[in-house]
Amino acid sequence: MKRSLAAVLLCLLSCSLSAQVNMEMERTVREVAASQGMQHASLSVCLYDVVTNQKVYGYDEQRSMIPASVEKLITTGVGFAQLGKSFRFTTRLLMYGDVDREGVLKGDLYIVGGGDPLLGSYRYRQTTADTLFTLWTRALQSRGVRRVDGRIRYVTSIFDGPQQHDSWQHGDVGNYYGAGAVGLNFHENMYFAHFNAGSKVGAAATLCRTVPKNLDLVEVNEVGTGVAGSGDGVVAYGLPWFSERFYRGTVPLGAKDFAVRIALPQPAKVCADQLSTFLRTHGISVVATAEEALSSPDSVRTVSEYFSPYYKTIAQYTNHTSNNIYAEVIFKYLGYKHSGVGSFESGREAIESYLKTKGLDLSGVSIIDGCGLSRMNRTTADFMCRYLSVMAKESFADDFRQSLPRVGESGTAKNLLPTLPKDITVMLKTGTMDGVKCYAGYFVDRQGTLMSFAVFANNYDCSSKQATEALNKILQKMATSY
Repeated sequence: MKRSLAAVLLCLLSCSLSAQVNMEMERTVREVAASQGMQHASLSVCLYDVVTNQKVYGYDEQRSMIPASVEKLITTGVGFAQLGKSFRFTTRLLMYGDVDREGVLKGDLYIVGGGDPLLGSYRYRQTTADTLFTLWTRALQSRGVRRVDGRIRYVTSIFDGPQQHDSWQHGDVGNYYGAGAVGLNFHENMYFAHFNAGSKVGAAATLCRTVPKNLDLVEVNEVGTGVAGSGDGVVAYGLPWFSERFYRGTVPLGAKDFAVRIALPQPAKVCADQLSTFLRTHGISVVATAEEALSSPDSVRTVSEYFSPYYKTIAQYTNHTSNNIYAEVIFKYLGYKHSGVGSFESGREAIESYLKTKGLDLSGVSIIDGCGLSRMNRTTADFMCRYLSVMAKESFADDFRQSLPRVGESGTAKNLLPTLPKDITVMLKTGTMDGVKCYAGYFVDRQGTLMSFAVFANNYDCSSKQATEALNKILQKMATSY
C-alpha cells in the first residue's frame, strides 16, 4: 500500500511539473508571437518525445507552413532509407567505334551522367575537374587512343523535365543556389565570376575573370561598389539553357578578385567541352564539337566508371551547408529509383510513397522540390516532429542525425543559441528565405531523452536577424526546460 501511494504521489508530482514546464513554454511562445515584427506572422511550434512518440508541447502545430530549407530533412532522410549510406552515384565514359593502328578512334566518346552532384566539384581534390579528366585521359591512352575522329557526346536522360522548378523565383535561378540539377552535373552547376571593386562607393566594379575558364558566356556587368565590408551583394539573372548572364548589385569597397558564385548554363555541355579542351592539351586530339545524345549505342565499350563520394558524405554536406543542388539530385534520383526517370514529379511520388509506408499522415503537407527553394512547399510542425521521430527509430538513425549541424559547432547552426548549456546537445536544420525562418531537428535533454522539435515562422515583418533572435528564445526555452 505504501509503495502504491508513493507511486501515485510521484506520478502526480511529475504531471504537475510537466504542466508547469508547459505553462512556462506557452508563456515564452506567446511573448514571441506578440513581439515587435512578429504580431502578424504565423508561428508554429511542436515538440515530441521520440521514445514514446507522444507530443509534449504544441502551439498551432497543425498549420501548414513554408519550411524553406528544412525541407532537406525529408529529402536526405528518405535518401538514407532508399539509397543507403554507402550508395555512390556513377558516371560512365564510354567508347563507340574502333581504334586503328595510328590510335584514331573511328567513332565517338559518350559521357553518361548518373546524377553525381560532385562531378568536377572544386570542394575535394578527388572530385575536381582536373582529377576526373586526368583519370579519363589515362584510361583512353591505355586503350591506345591518340585522336577522336568523332564527337564527345553527353547523355543526361537519367533525369527528365526542367532543371529548375517553375515555382522558383526569377531572382534565384541565375545564382548558384538556384542552379538546379540535371542528369550530368558539372562543377556543381555553377561558376565563379571575379570582380574588382571601383575606387569609391557607387563606382562601377569590373569583371576580371571567370572560373572555369573558356565558358561560352554573354555577360552584361552592371555591378557597382558598395561600402567596405558589405560582402557579396551581387545578383545574377539568366536561364539554364541560355548563355546570357546579367550581373547586378555590389561588391565591397577595396575588393580585389572578389569571387561570386553564378548558375552555370548547360552544365552537361560544359563538362563535355572542358573534357575536349583537356584532352587536346594532354595529347589526344578531338576533331568535332560536343553534342548531346538521348542515349548511348548498344555496342559501346566502357572506358571508365567514376564514383561519387558516399551518400553519407553527400547528405552531411547537404544539411550542414544547406546545398540546394545536392538536395535536388537526391530528390530526382529517388524519383529515378522509384519510376525509372528522375523528375520533380517522380521525386515527390517516391518520397510520399515512402512516408505513407511509415504510417505518416500527410495532411497539410505539400512536397514540391527537394531543397525547399519553392514557396509552394508546405509542412506542419506536427508532421515534421512525427517524421523525425520515425527517422530516429530506423537503422540509419545515427547517420541521419550526424548529418545535421550541431548548435554551437558546425554548419548553419554554429552561431545559434550562444548561451546553451554544454550538457545539452541540439542538432537541427535551418530554413530561411524572405519572411520565412524555420528550425527542426533533435535535442538530447539532461536526462538523455531524445526529443524531436520544429519551430516555424512565416510572414514576419521584422528583419531576418530579429526573427532569429525571437525564435532563439523559443529554442532556448525548449532545450533547457524539458
